[in-house]
Amino acid sequence: MAELAAYAVVEAHSRGRQHAEPAPSARGEFQRDRDRVVHSTAFRRLEYKTQVFVNHEGDLFRTRLTHSIEVAQIARTLARALSLNEDLAEAIALAHDLGHTPFGHAGQDALNACMRDHGGFEHNLQSLRTVDLLEERYGAFDGLNLTYETREGILKHCAPKRAQELGDVGRRFLDGTQPSLEAQLCNLADEIGYNNHDVDDGLRSGLLTVEQLDETAIWSRHAALVRRDFPDIAGRRLIHETVRRMINTLAVDLIEETRRRVVAAAVASVDEVRAAAPLAAFSEAAHAAHRELKHFLRLNLYQHYQVLRMTNKARRIITDLFDAFMDDPRLLPPQYLAMARRDKPRAIADYVAGMTDRYAIREHRRLFAVGEI
Repeated sequence: MAELAAYAVVEAHSRGRQHAEPAPSARGEFQRDRDRVVHSTAFRRLEYKTQVFVNHEGDLFRTRLTHSIEVAQIARTLARALSLNEDLAEAIALAHDLGHTPFGHAGQDALNACMRDHGGFEHNLQSLRTVDLLEERYGAFDGLNLTYETREGILKHCAPKRAQELGDVGRRFLDGTQPSLEAQLCNLADEIGYNNHDVDDGLRSGLLTVEQLDETAIWSRHAALVRRDFPDIAGRRLIHETVRRMINTLAVDLIEETRRRVVAAAVASVDEVRAAAPLAAFSEAAHAAHRELKHFLRLNLYQHYQVLRMTNKARRIITDLFDAFMDDPRLLPPQYLAMARRDKPRAIADYVAGMTDRYAIREHRRLFAVGEI
């Protein structure tokens, strides 16, 4: 690894793990975090969890797994350019969606509604809960026992009331401080990834057209350059070349604006990064173009009637499952039934959130379809 900047996270100064362990012998602490995430059950499940399109709708659409891998690639690129800790950035990126429900944001919204009177549900908190408690891989402790720095990067949002329950990792939401710069960049790498890849999947599905996208500034500018450089280009090649350039433009802008803010703030340590205003950011122009694209996707893809039909089904499946288990917890698998004796709603939320799209569909059939077992 290249020499790190003074404001990068250094393993020797890590706040450590919740449960003490001997130092790894052939890898660093953040490499160990990454490896534990990759080998976790929750990470494997991401292969069958929706990004936008439900898993069975096509083999080439992105899933939470491919999205997480793509975000990790972007995060490493950003971290390297700014002389930050690449291993930490990668670990955060790979873990950031571990707590996501089946059926994407529709599933999260439905589960949050079910949990409204029981503390709510938020997938960032669930990702932290997954790595801290729900994974069962080690004899000495629950969860993956990740470092503080990886855990704080996973926790992007948190209400003050919940933050009080989380100890040190939730403290910044009460104090108004920031996470590491690696964590800040991962948050924006996530935005770069899902916006641009949803464009690609939307075009692949036929729910979006190139002509529609030409109405957005960021697409039209890059597509025009692609057509100028390759006059005969068309089809998938045009789409891939345009999306590639959009991602690169946003990544370069993010690097340059973040570097400018770091210099202006004159931060010289991780503690000074935490005490400063947010340092990872797009320029004003790039932020406006990015925001326009997000608005376009919300109106034309996420609210497309075909997507809404599936998300409506998804909400119904999640709600039906939750209600059935609340009505009779004996329907839960044994490990979750044991958890339900301590906190029934949260145990049910853990079970439902951990389902893949197709497992949730099958479980719904088992419980509600006549003739299914």
